[in-house]
Amino acid sequence: MTPAATDDRYEYKLLSTAKTSTMQKELNEAADAGYYFQGVMGGETGAGGKEVVVIMGRPVGSEERERYEYRLLATNKTSTMQKELQQAANTGYEYKGQTIFDSAFGGKEVVIILERDHERRPEKWEYKLLATTKTSTMQKELAEAAGQGFQLVGLTVAGTSFGGNEVVTILRRTTREHAKAQAEN
Repeated sequence: MTPAATDDRYEYKLLSTAKTSTMQKELNEAADAGYYFQGVMGGETGAGGKEVVVIMGRPVGSEERERYEYRLLATNKTSTMQKELQQAANTGYEYKGQTIFDSAFGGKEVVIILERDHERRPEKWEYKLLATTKTSTMQKELAEAAGQGFQLVGLTVAGTSFGGNEVVTILRRTTREHAKAQAEN
Protein backbone atom coordinates (compact mmCIF):
# COMPACT_ATOMS: atom_id res chain seq x y z
CA MET A 1 0.00 0.00 0.00
CA THR A 2 1.28 3.48 -0.81
CA PRO A 3 0.82 6.49 1.44
CA ALA A 4 -2.01 8.91 0.68
CA ALA A 5 -0.93 11.78 -1.54
CA THR A 6 -1.92 15.38 -0.92
CA ASP A 7 -2.12 15.72 -4.72
CA ASP A 8 -1.26 13.49 -7.70
CA ARG A 9 2.39 14.52 -7.97
CA TYR A 10 5.37 12.56 -6.70
CA GLU A 11 8.95 13.37 -5.97
CA TYR A 12 11.73 10.85 -6.39
CA LYS A 13 15.12 10.13 -4.92
CA LEU A 14 17.67 8.11 -6.87
CA LEU A 15 20.11 6.05 -4.81
CA SER A 16 23.16 4.47 -6.42
CA THR A 17 26.24 2.77 -5.08
CA ALA A 18 28.99 0.44 -6.21
CA LYS A 19 28.86 -1.25 -2.78
CA THR A 20 25.77 -3.22 -1.84
CA SER A 21 26.83 -2.90 1.80
CA THR A 22 26.00 0.84 1.78
CA MET A 23 22.66 0.60 -0.05
CA GLN A 24 20.69 -0.58 3.01
CA LYS A 25 21.86 2.49 4.95
CA GLU A 26 20.84 4.79 2.07
CA LEU A 27 17.43 3.07 1.75
CA ASN A 28 16.69 3.62 5.43
CA GLU A 29 17.89 7.24 5.37
CA ALA A 30 15.49 7.93 2.48
CA ALA A 31 12.70 6.08 4.35
CA ASP A 32 13.31 8.27 7.41
CA ALA A 33 12.55 11.25 5.13
CA GLY A 34 9.24 9.69 4.02
CA TYR A 35 10.34 7.97 0.80
CA TYR A 36 9.41 4.39 -0.04
CA PHE A 37 10.75 1.82 -2.51
CA GLN A 38 9.78 2.12 -6.19
CA GLY A 39 12.28 -0.04 -8.15
CA VAL A 40 15.79 -1.54 -8.33
CA MET A 41 18.25 -2.47 -11.06
CA GLY A 42 21.91 -3.44 -11.10
CA GLY A 43 24.23 -2.73 -13.99
CA GLU A 44 26.65 -0.34 -15.58
CA THR A 45 25.81 3.35 -15.39
CA GLY A 46 27.49 5.99 -17.50
CA ALA A 47 29.37 7.76 -14.74
CA GLY A 48 29.49 5.28 -11.92
CA GLY A 49 30.49 2.01 -13.53
CA LYS A 50 28.81 -1.06 -12.02
CA GLU A 51 26.20 0.08 -9.53
CA VAL A 52 22.97 -0.87 -7.80
CA VAL A 53 20.39 1.82 -8.56
CA VAL A 54 17.22 2.23 -6.47
CA ILE A 55 14.41 4.73 -6.99
CA MET A 56 12.50 5.88 -3.90
CA GLY A 57 9.36 8.03 -4.12
CA ARG A 58 6.87 9.93 -2.03
CA PRO A 59 3.80 12.06 -2.70
CA VAL A 60 4.53 15.79 -2.94
CA GLY A 61 3.58 17.36 0.37
CA SER A 62 3.59 14.08 2.28
CA GLU A 63 4.48 14.55 5.92
CA GLU A 64 4.82 10.85 6.72
CA ARG A 65 8.18 9.93 8.15
CA GLU A 66 9.82 6.72 9.31
CA ARG A 67 6.91 4.49 8.20
CA TYR A 68 9.07 2.03 6.27
CA GLU A 69 12.23 0.14 7.09
CA TYR A 70 14.39 -1.68 4.55
CA ARG A 71 16.69 -4.64 4.51
CA LEU A 72 18.96 -5.52 1.61
CA LEU A 73 20.12 -9.08 1.09
CA ALA A 74 23.05 -9.77 -1.24
CA THR A 75 24.75 -13.10 -1.74
CA ASN A 76 26.17 -15.40 -4.36
CA LYS A 77 24.95 -18.60 -2.62
CA THR A 78 21.42 -19.88 -3.14
CA SER A 79 21.28 -21.66 0.22
CA THR A 80 22.38 -18.52 2.07
CA MET A 81 19.80 -16.30 0.33
CA GLN A 82 16.91 -18.69 1.03
CA LYS A 83 17.78 -18.78 4.75
CA GLU A 84 18.30 -14.98 5.06
CA LEU A 85 15.10 -14.24 3.13
CA GLN A 86 13.02 -16.42 5.44
CA GLN A 87 14.66 -15.01 8.58
CA ALA A 88 13.79 -11.47 7.45
CA ALA A 89 10.21 -12.52 6.60
CA ASN A 90 9.85 -13.98 10.09
CA THR A 91 10.53 -10.48 11.49
CA GLY A 92 7.91 -8.77 9.28
CA TYR A 93 9.78 -7.91 6.08
CA GLU A 94 8.21 -8.42 2.64
CA TYR A 95 9.84 -8.87 -0.75
CA LYS A 96 9.89 -5.69 -2.88
CA GLY A 97 12.43 -6.26 -5.67
CA GLN A 98 15.54 -8.04 -6.91
CA THR A 99 18.38 -7.67 -9.36
CA ILE A 100 21.70 -9.22 -10.28
CA PHE A 101 24.67 -7.04 -9.40
CA ASP A 102 28.33 -7.48 -10.32
CA SER A 103 29.91 -6.00 -7.20
CA ALA A 104 33.52 -4.99 -6.86
CA PHE A 105 34.11 -7.31 -3.90
CA GLY A 106 31.46 -10.05 -3.99
CA GLY A 107 31.40 -10.95 -7.68
CA LYS A 108 27.97 -11.53 -9.19
CA GLU A 109 25.32 -11.41 -6.51
CA VAL A 110 21.57 -11.60 -6.31
CA VAL A 111 20.34 -8.51 -4.45
CA ILE A 112 16.90 -8.55 -2.82
CA ILE A 113 15.20 -5.53 -1.26
CA LEU A 114 12.75 -6.16 1.59
CA GLU A 115 10.39 -3.68 3.25
CA ARG A 116 8.66 -3.52 6.63
CA ASP A 117 5.68 -1.19 7.07
CA HIS A 118 5.40 0.00 10.68
CA GLU A 119 1.76 1.10 10.22
CA ARG A 120 0.23 -2.24 9.34
CA ARG A 121 0.37 -5.75 10.66
CA PRO A 122 2.60 -7.78 8.37
CA GLU A 123 1.38 -10.83 6.49
CA LYS A 124 3.27 -13.98 7.47
CA TRP A 125 5.12 -15.25 4.38
CA GLU A 126 7.05 -18.38 3.57
CA TYR A 127 9.59 -17.79 0.78
CA LYS A 128 11.17 -20.14 -1.72
CA LEU A 129 14.14 -19.32 -3.94
CA LEU A 130 14.62 -21.41 -7.09
CA ALA A 131 17.77 -21.16 -9.22
CA THR A 132 18.71 -23.26 -12.24
CA THR A 133 20.55 -23.05 -15.54
CA LYS A 134 17.87 -25.10 -17.36
CA THR A 135 14.52 -23.54 -18.17
CA SER A 136 12.92 -27.01 -18.35
CA THR A 137 14.04 -27.65 -14.77
CA MET A 138 12.65 -24.26 -13.69
CA GLN A 139 9.31 -25.05 -15.36
CA LYS A 140 9.06 -28.29 -13.37
CA GLU A 141 10.07 -26.59 -10.09
CA LEU A 142 7.65 -23.69 -10.64
CA ALA A 143 4.77 -26.10 -11.32
CA GLU A 144 5.60 -28.03 -8.14
CA ALA A 145 5.83 -24.83 -6.07
CA ALA A 146 2.55 -23.52 -7.53
CA GLY A 147 0.88 -26.77 -6.49
CA GLN A 148 2.04 -26.03 -2.94
CA GLY A 149 0.45 -22.56 -3.00
CA PHE A 150 3.54 -20.48 -3.87
CA GLN A 151 3.21 -17.45 -6.13
CA LEU A 152 5.99 -15.79 -8.12
CA VAL A 153 7.09 -12.36 -6.87
CA GLY A 154 10.48 -11.93 -8.56
CA LEU A 155 12.60 -13.11 -11.47
CA THR A 156 16.10 -12.43 -12.74
CA VAL A 157 18.00 -14.06 -15.59
CA ALA A 158 21.71 -13.45 -15.62
CA GLY A 159 25.14 -14.85 -14.98
CA THR A 160 25.62 -15.40 -11.26
CA SER A 161 28.13 -17.05 -9.04
CA PHE A 162 25.33 -19.53 -8.21
CA GLY A 163 26.26 -21.52 -11.30
CA GLY A 164 26.69 -19.52 -14.51
CA ASN A 165 23.75 -18.13 -16.46
CA GLU A 166 20.75 -18.86 -14.28
CA VAL A 167 17.06 -18.24 -13.92
CA VAL A 168 16.54 -17.11 -10.31
CA THR A 169 12.97 -16.89 -9.01
CA ILE A 170 11.56 -15.83 -5.68
CA LEU A 171 8.17 -17.24 -4.69
CA ARG A 172 6.09 -16.86 -1.58
CA ARG A 173 2.96 -18.15 0.08
CA THR A 174 1.13 -17.10 3.18
CA THR A 175 1.44 -19.25 6.25
CA ARG A 176 -2.29 -19.99 5.74
CA GLU A 177 -1.42 -21.55 2.36
CA HIS A 178 1.37 -23.52 4.04
CA ALA A 179 -1.07 -24.93 6.61
CA LYS A 180 -3.53 -25.77 3.82
CA ALA A 181 -0.82 -27.61 1.82
CA GLN A 182 0.20 -29.56 4.94
CA ALA A 183 -3.41 -30.60 5.58
CA GLU A 184 -3.78 -31.85 1.97
CA ASN A 185 -0.69 -34.10 2.29
